[in-house]
Amino acid sequence: MDHLKVTLLQAYLFWENIDKNLQNIGLKLSTIREKTDLIILPEMFNTGFTMNAAALAEEMDGKTMQWMKDKAFKHDAVITGSLIIKEKGNFYNRLIWMRPDGTYQKYDKKHLFTLAGEDKIYTSGSEKLIVELNGWKIMPVICYDLRFPVWLRNHDDLYDLLLVVANWPEKRAHHWRTLIPARAVENQSYIIALNRVGHDGNEIYYSGDTTCIDPQGKVVYYKRDEEDTYTFTIHKNEVIKTRNEMPFLNDADDFKLLDS
Repeated sequence: MDHLKVTLLQAYLFWENIDKNLQNIGLKLSTIREKTDLIILPEMFNTGFTMNAAALAEEMDGKTMQWMKDKAFKHDAVITGSLIIKEKGNFYNRLIWMRPDGTYQKYDKKHLFTLAGEDKIYTSGSEKLIVELNGWKIMPVICYDLRFPVWLRNHDDLYDLLLVVANWPEKRAHHWRTLIPARAVENQSYIIALNRVGHDGNEIYYSGDTTCIDPQGKVVYYKRDEEDTYTFTIHKNEVIKTRNEMPFLNDADDFKLLDS
């Protein structure tokens, strides 16, 4: 299928309040009036970006996973975002790719944000995830991963869309706005980077700056400082056209990540 219809939720997150976040995001989802293929939520969408994993982590059969299954089924769409998961004694900042039939795939954040001590609390992932949806190959990653182009580099299994879910502070928003189009251009793919808005429990402000960039580096969507639930369509023929007209990926360096 050439087109993919995507719904973005640039949302305010209630600090460490799972029930209130699920209720609030559920209300926003109820305003969607058109069929969509993919619904994207922020990083740690049910708690905010917190190091209080011991108190807030859920198991893989917990309430947030059940909520995601219910909403994916109700909207007949994939829902994705990350949450805190406890598994085998470890905590993970884990992205879930939840399908309408209740099956899912997962990605554990590779690059943990050392400035906030995330590496002291959470266990890093080591496996990339590339999922397929309506003929699109999509690589979902989490926040700080955006800074590491080798991890995101379009290499063997070429993706068409790079998806970043985040809690990225406004004080580094210039970096965010710079890195997003760079990743799109160098990988000749769409990129959707979804962030939260508002202050968290540490009085850190998030300005959103949620963005979609096409493979040529052009802005498809951008929103700052306010909540937004927005549905739009992207087109795979833009990816194919870009790669055919400018086959730069053919000249890329060949490499292998030793720990992947």
